[in-house]
Amino acid sequence: MKKIVVLSGAGISAESGIKTFRDANGLWEGHDVMEVASPFGWENNMELVLDFYNQRRKQLLQVEPNAAHYALAELQEKYQVEIITQNIDDLHERAGSKNVTHLHGELLKARSTFDENLIMDWRKDINPGDFCEHNCQLRPHVVWFGEAVPMFQKSAEITATADILMIIGTSMQVYPAASLVDFAPRRTPVYFIDPKPNIAESGNLHIISDTAVEGVPTLVKKLMNTEK
Repeated sequence: MKKIVVLSGAGISAESGIKTFRDANGLWEGHDVMEVASPFGWENNMELVLDFYNQRRKQLLQVEPNAAHYALAELQEKYQVEIITQNIDDLHERAGSKNVTHLHGELLKARSTFDENLIMDWRKDINPGDFCEHNCQLRPHVVWFGEAVPMFQKSAEITATADILMIIGTSMQVYPAASLVDFAPRRTPVYFIDPKPNIAESGNLHIISDTAVEGVPTLVKKLMNTEK
């Protein structure tokens, strides 16, 4: 059974109604990104950071997976599928995908500020005074700017085993996530799905100039009908 590795980004979730939050000026909901998504922001104004992610969590619980998420789950019938996502939502899982690695953390989890390996499911607000078993404040289980990306090595190892690579909803311009494509075997077919691709088709790189909800189901249909 061939292995398909999927690298997904904000574009696939945006089509379910999840805002990307960053506007043309680089602001997230009117805040500088360093105010709400960095260790500095956490130290400077914990309440603001918690409120920002509490609002994101509430929105996530109100949206549903879209056609692209469901199409990727369908691939599991004929392929071994590994999804590596930059997104912190659970839409891939809700659509039925079994093997999902979250490169930047998960919004529906909280973790201890005492022990980063103490992680728990969390679907409600995180408030000041919500403590772990060590009596330390909980924080969102999200990788902030300036922090290490613990799941990068695992993601690189997964990518290195790809027979087919799909890139969906991400420009692959943000590092270290952007470097994952370099770990794919040299001759692996790569399908890049984006309505405004910033690269040209060449060699084993195939460009699909569509949105995720249009391009992914079309590609999945093609792959499902391909003899392996």
